[in-house]
Amino acid sequence: MKKLLNTLYVTSPDGYLSLDGENIVILDKDAEIGRIPLHNLESIVSFGYRGASPALMGGCANRNISLCFLSPHGKFLARVTGGVRGNVILRKKQYEVSENPSISIGISRNCILGKVYNARWVLERATRDHSLQIDVGKVKHASSILAKSLKNIEECEEMDKLRGYEGEAASIYFGVFNELILQQKKDFIFTGRNKRPPLDKVNAMLSFVYTLLTNMISSALETVGLDPYVGFLHRDRPGRVSLALDLIEELRPVLADRFVLTLINKKMVVKKDFEKREDGAVIMNDLARKKLLTEWQNKKKDIITHPYLGEKVEWGMIPFVQSMLLARYLRGDIEEYPPFFWK
Repeated sequence: MKKLLNTLYVTSPDGYLSLDGENIVILDKDAEIGRIPLHNLESIVSFGYRGASPALMGGCANRNISLCFLSPHGKFLARVTGGVRGNVILRKKQYEVSENPSISIGISRNCILGKVYNARWVLERATRDHSLQIDVGKVKHASSILAKSLKNIEECEEMDKLRGYEGEAASIYFGVFNELILQQKKDFIFTGRNKRPPLDKVNAMLSFVYTLLTNMISSALETVGLDPYVGFLHRDRPGRVSLALDLIEELRPVLADRFVLTLINKKMVVKKDFEKREDGAVIMNDLARKKLLTEWQNKKKDIITHPYLGEKVEWGMIPFVQSMLLARYLRGDIEEYPPFFWK
């Protein structure tokens, strides 16, 4: 159970929510683990299947408190709201901003600043922790180029140029990504990013984890009342969760890429966990996917200090915090969208 910015997150899969007077009561296997006054909350997010009492649902609806239900793995299930909520106004603002290039560029720029900044610190961390196992000069050179790229991104006022800077930075970063593979180097060789289909084991895992992270962010956006399909950097396309793809950018290096490197370097996945199809696609077998999903759930439980809030949160909560901060920016509660800067 965690309260952040007037949102209560109930992360226990066995959690059941009920109403007692003006308080929400959180039960875990019939034992009370928390009690919070409803007037302190704007929304409640529950990761579990046990649900909530009808009395609490009605109480939340009457008080305009959004009550969202997700699976323990973070898949969005449903939202309970009252008649007309502020979410309508929030989404109208989102749609308005998505059609306004001068405002969209600010949000997009911050997302890409977060991505390149975090990619650079993934490289810097590698040179600090594994200087005897990698080509430090090569990785440091790439890091210095990313540092210069940050200045160009910060001053960029055109969306096409911003996409160009992002593409160049990604090319530099992935150009040295193979250096970060410290174990099983003969079995896990990375020569560049490829997808649809992934053509090697590293890309197979990256694509799979990016999909998991995109789904997490889509669910997070739903919980705060934003439309995952209407983005700012990624333009509208039928069936594409463009806003989730915007927010994933800053989290790719630190959450997804480092997770994949950990699986390889700690030998949690090995060569036999992969299959190659006739069309050249490389995929994980069922056992490998199960291992990856187990480790992903464990990773989401790790605690970090959020750089903007200064509060300790689980990694799995970061997409929800960033979605909440974006909603607050769109409502005018904060001056700009604060990207997630990791170090």
